[in-house]
Amino acid sequence: MLELKHVIFSYKAQSTTIQDVSFTIKAGEFVGIVGQNGSGKTTLTRLIMTLKKPTSGELYWQNSSMKNAVPAKMAQHIGYIFQNPDRQIFHDTVFEEVAYGPKQLGFPSEKINNVVDEALEATGLSHLAKAYPLSLSRGQKQRLSIAAALSMQPKMLILDEPTSGQDACEREKILKLLLKLLQNGTTILLVTHDMELLAQSANRAIVMLHGRKVFDGSVSELFQNSQLVAWGLSQPASLKISKMLAAFGVAPTCSTQELGTNIVELWEGK
Repeated sequence: MLELKHVIFSYKAQSTTIQDVSFTIKAGEFVGIVGQNGSGKTTLTRLIMTLKKPTSGELYWQNSSMKNAVPAKMAQHIGYIFQNPDRQIFHDTVFEEVAYGPKQLGFPSEKINNVVDEALEATGLSHLAKAYPLSLSRGQKQRLSIAAALSMQPKMLILDEPTSGQDACEREKILKLLLKLLQNGTTILLVTHDMELLAQSANRAIVMLHGRKVFDGSVSELFQNSQLVAWGLSQPASLKISKMLAAFGVAPTCSTQELGTNIVELWEGK
């Protein structure tokens, strides 16, 4: 679906930000991009959205070069959700916010109403259709940004730190939403510092360090990698706790739900 070949990018008068990065994203994958601040994660996603152009190298969308692609065109295929949802909100009602993209694509009125209703239902915001967007909680705003992207019926979603600054309840809602979208066939590219979220959602991780790709493999392999700390990352708390309880028969797991179940079974003597 998406391919990067030897992509290099430099800002003017600065050192190279992205250094010879190559990878392929297949349809139906859930891929996490992780790394320290300044590692190039967000710049990489902006290159994918053609908000930036590579200094050298090639990007391909469904085997077609993206050299001449523009952000408005890519937005028809890839929904981009910023870390700060306020940057994407500028209409007076939730419904109008979600309807903006389909209107720009020239959808007929009936289809606009249908895709907006579907997007609001998928994100759990149907009851807030007439609400003023800036009055919503941060988590609701983030789900509104996802709804606005979904209304354009993209094949891929890119989310930049979607759970940043949110409480456990809102974080759980977004996790469930992403897994549901994945189940329905949406390809997801997740930029995150949240190792718990990564462990519970993605099946593949790409690690960036100083603009380079230093790891590309399964999430379970990442958390067992001896270079994890050197890359500025850590194992999720659930895995650390399960390892500490291994002597009592608790199997190592990255799933908080599975860990809870294992502890309950251990307590009950099963």
